[in-house]
Amino acid sequence: MNRLIALLLIAGTAALAGCNTISGAGEDISKGGSAITNSAEKAK
Repeated sequence: MNRLIALLLIAGTAALAGCNTISGAGEDISKGGSAITNSAEKAK
């Protein structure tokens, strides 16, 4: 029973860390897209 609880806690922690990592990557990609858009607007 203790092993099951430990396994569930580890799996839950890994899932939460994965969500935060993907969210951070999405923000970085969004910022990169905004920078490209701003550069294109300035070049007009």
